[in-house]
Amino acid sequence: MRQGAIILALGVILLAGCQPAATENEQNKDIAMNQLAGSTSPYLLQHANNPVHWYPWGQEALSRALEEDKPILVSIGYSSCHWCHVMEKESFENDSIAGIMNENFICIKVDREERPDIDQIYMDAVQAMGINGGWPLNVFLTPDQKPFYGGTYFPPKNWAQLLSNISNAFQNRRSEIEESAEQLTDAIGTSELLRFKLKPDDTPYTAEQQQAMFERITTKFDTVQGGLNRAPKFPMPSIWKWMLHYGVLSKDEQALDQLDRTLTAMAYGGIYDQIGGGFARYSTDAEWLVPHFEKMLYDNAQLMSLYARAYQHSGRADYKEVMIRTIEWLEREMTSEDGGFYSALDADSEGVEGKYYVWSFREFDQILGKNTPLMSSYYQVSAEGNWEGTNILNRVVSDEVFATKKGLTLSEWDSIKEESRKLLLTARSSRIRPGLDNKTISGWNAMMISGLLDVYDALDDTRYLDLAVRNANFIVSQAIQDDMLYRTPPTGSTQIPGYLEDYAFTINAFVDLYERTFDEIWLKRAEGLTNYVMENFLDTSEDMFFFTDGSTHDLVVRKKEIFDNVIPSSNSQMAINLFRLGKMLDRTIWMELSNLMLSRMAPMIPEAVSDMANWADLHLLRTYDVSEVIIAGTNALEMRQRFVDRLIPNKIIMGTTTSSELPLIRGKSMLNGKTTIYVCYNKTCKLPVNTIEEAYSQLR
Repeated sequence: MRQGAIILALGVILLAGCQPAATENEQNKDIAMNQLAGSTSPYLLQHANNPVHWYPWGQEALSRALEEDKPILVSIGYSSCHWCHVMEKESFENDSIAGIMNENFICIKVDREERPDIDQIYMDAVQAMGINGGWPLNVFLTPDQKPFYGGTYFPPKNWAQLLSNISNAFQNRRSEIEESAEQLTDAIGTSELLRFKLKPDDTPYTAEQQQAMFERITTKFDTVQGGLNRAPKFPMPSIWKWMLHYGVLSKDEQALDQLDRTLTAMAYGGIYDQIGGGFARYSTDAEWLVPHFEKMLYDNAQLMSLYARAYQHSGRADYKEVMIRTIEWLEREMTSEDGGFYSALDADSEGVEGKYYVWSFREFDQILGKNTPLMSSYYQVSAEGNWEGTNILNRVVSDEVFATKKGLTLSEWDSIKEESRKLLLTARSSRIRPGLDNKTISGWNAMMISGLLDVYDALDDTRYLDLAVRNANFIVSQAIQDDMLYRTPPTGSTQIPGYLEDYAFTINAFVDLYERTFDEIWLKRAEGLTNYVMENFLDTSEDMFFFTDGSTHDLVVRKKEIFDNVIPSSNSQMAINLFRLGKMLDRTIWMELSNLMLSRMAPMIPEAVSDMANWADLHLLRTYDVSEVIIAGTNALEMRQRFVDRLIPNKIIMGTTTSSELPLIRGKSMLNGKTTIYVCYNKTCKLPVNTIEEAYSQLR
């Protein structure tokens, strides 16, 4: 099938007798306003004034394609996507190119962050053709939504030529296009479980399997710069989170060393905003120096969690600084008045990538004055610059080492550094800011809740707990109705049901909230959402969940997401949720389903752990006994905070300041008039104790 699709694609491009490419000066006089003006998506609104007759994805556009028997062009991107902006400027704002698009196609614009289900289908289709995926993603469909060709960014002349070629092929080679589209649709509609022949495996989970997973991934390490040995470099938090947990539980120093090397290099590199906090989406080089400057909520949420857990284990001061500065950025630039977290910041400002973040030496000197020599040495600033004649701020040594080299005490250096950082941040704030995508996506907000709660554990500062609770209440009040979760708070005609990703991370966040507050309302909310997922997403024939719920009718195929990427797969996260909630609520059927899901994936995890790191984390929980820590008594919350000073990956923690009817807590109370800790395994408890040290000694 793939070979046939590629052959057809090449044939489309090489067709003879097509229209000549449009020129810049040609004008189409019959342009009407497009249909995006009423959208709530910032990305769609960016295209609302294009001369292209864009439609949002919906029944109007799909019906029109069938009525007029025209191919569909689906163009998918997101508001902070640099090359999406480039293609818009070069092609979609070009009147003559728009004329070709309007005459020959029904043109649909999709925000991949609002509609990841559509993006997932057509990204799979393009990759099945043997073409590398990316954004903008431009895919051509038959009138009944079946893909037959696609690609990513096209320069304007190539794009105009391709449009003409495809229109010609659709008119003159229709049967070949439809045959290829049918084969391609069948291929992308085939479950990954069938494609990779993944069947349940009853082999016990062992520490040796975990070690084999680690040894397999060591071949991909960059042992100098950290991360994996490739460029561009994505942070991939789920890989390093699993490796941290594996290193702690197995006492594997090589794993912990590579983790530390990676987190240090990212914290010191240009991928991290040294002045304002927060991480860019990826580094274009192998040294973490030159970022693709857009900042995504989901990256920073996961990295917050990762640095917090690493700090619990190591106590590294620079990890603490990363957490604090990133939360300052979150509050300053990414939080709405009602407590929602925005989705992304653009890479561009004033049409130039990175302009908001880079510095000339002259500007740097004017702002810092007498501190310029010291700070330019620290941030690697020079007259020549390190990127296109400008400077991306980065560092190469720890504060302790730098202060010693400069003959300063650490306290003196901290004072100079903070004064200078604030001056630079104030000066930068006067610049024209990158565009803000102000969507509040439920799943991404939930990921940030979990990140904030991990920081709360690490730093024991209730400000971070309060920020997490405020955001959780925002999700409850704005995005949940009768245990049904919406992707974004429903407004007017924009009512997008939540995807499995949204449910999975929101359930996880609510369980995390319970573990920090012992407020059982969060467990009840997690239970309600889980019941909805079980009823509306589960494919009982494969013991996996669909990405969309059963009410979805406007897609050509219905997909499952099983492989972990920059965001962990929704199925791996649901499997973890079922395991945790199954233990907490004594739901054996949920734990059994979690085990069935993992057993299907287990044979592949050692072969592809970098693509299955969240599954590997669940495998770790099934390998090492999970402790059920119950804290009962008037000081239960204070005792809990002391207990989590130490990173213990394989635990659930529950408690009450009074009493509880939850199965694991029922009947447990204070002993000797003191708050009491019960350490249990599989509902069998050791002797109750009254001190943290005694409880630690009972952990396996």
